Amino acid sequence: MSDGGFSLTEAISIALGGMIGGGIYAVLGVVTQITGAATWFAFVLAGIVALSAAYSYIGLNELVADQDGQGGGSVTFVQSFTGNSDIAGMVGWTLLVGYIGSMAMYAFAFGEFAVALPLVPAAVAGLPLRPIISALAVAGFVGLNLLGTRATGSTENVLVSVKVVILVALGIGGVLYAVTISTEPVQFGTDQFTTVSPIMAAAISFVAFQGWQLLFYDQESMDDPLDQIPTAIYIAIPVAVFIYVVVAVATFALAPLALQAHPHTALTEAASTIAGVVGLAAVGGVVLSVSALFSTGSAINATLFSAGYFAKGMLSDDLLPDRVGDSSVSGVPSRTLLLLGLVTVVFTIYGSLEAITSFASLAFIVVFGSMSALAFSRRDSDQIHPVPPAVGVVGTIGFFILMFYHLYVAERGTFYAVLLIAVAILAVEALYFERRVIEEKIPYIQPES
Repeated sequence: MSDGGFSLTEAISIALGGMIGGGIYAVLGVVTQITGAATWFAFVLAGIVALSAAYSYIGLNELVADQDGQGGGSVTFVQSFTGNSDIAGMVGWTLLVGYIGSMAMYAFAFGEFAVALPLVPAAVAGLPLRPIISALAVAGFVGLNLLGTRATGSTENVLVSVKVVILVALGIGGVLYAVTISTEPVQFGTDQFTTVSPIMAAAISFVAFQGWQLLFYDQESMDDPLDQIPTAIYIAIPVAVFIYVVVAVATFALAPLALQAHPHTALTEAASTIAGVVGLAAVGGVVLSVSALFSTGSAINATLFSAGYFAKGMLSDDLLPDRVGDSSVSGVPSRTLLLLGLVTVVFTIYGSLEAITSFASLAFIVVFGSMSALAFSRRDSDQIHPVPPAVGVVGTIGFFILMFYHLYVAERGTFYAVLLIAVAILAVEALYFERRVIEEKIPYIQPES
């Protein structure tokens, strides 16, 4: 690593680690329940839309760098090309909510895999252990971030390598097992291709592809961000799609019953089946569960760190209330980290994995679709070809509509919960960003002495 900056290898690790870090462990079961054997196809569709959105981000980043000498992220793009700080702030709030939903999703999966370990009970004194473990995981990583703990780029290389090796071994080993040993034919769900279920599933799985955009907040740490970011993203997203595809095919082939009965931890049974060939079924399940804990835990930590700095930037631009934190301090404001952790804990304790996943995916669908639309509006520039942003816009609109339709038809309670949260957030955003107008319209009434 030269002069303290992230190299291309480390940039790839950050992008890939942000996606592989917890997404596959959290969303696989949810997606499979929607589209069955065609889950792998849903991941391909989500990957295509994510790649199109990434192209839009890269193009906008280059345009901003041409104007201001340095790149930026979603909020910077909106401010630079629309000049409207209120819209930029609302985009930032939506993205921050998506980060919180992602952390809650990772924490939920962390708790599920923890109670799947041998000797770990599902309940203690009549209280389910999963929510307690999830909350403690979030609290622990908030504490680490308060101490200023962060993995270096070199450490991230090692962490991502371990996670990728385990999942690739599971996916390829599982497919080989299904083809050569299993008596059941491998299913690919091609009969689902003519239905909308893979598209619905792709919408819900979209949150598993959001990690690449964390690179845009680490540009100051890179040697050559305008060159490294595109290369890292164009490598990381296809690799993530490949891993998701082989893991989905293998898990559906080896653990179809577990995907129905225990969708959140079906990967553990698939790993046990593969390791059982050499008489190590229990070891295989434990290794996968420990890997899941490691992956989801590191995903909580990395997302919390990035969300904290993202919130600090919004505080500096007066896009968040001052009470959220002090932007003048070194590092992430402690109050900001505590608030992010507290809201995450509430989500992961009281929400279902389906609701949390849907909520986080919707947030990223809205932001990525908005950035694709913004890039399409700049299609006359040399940096942006109109086709990828158009795919991003059409894809995210389709995902948004079909996800709401699916939730309304199949998960009415989740639909109303997500709708209520969305309305509440929009109302708070409107009150905050229109507060000056409201103050001017509503006369101040001084209380009588």
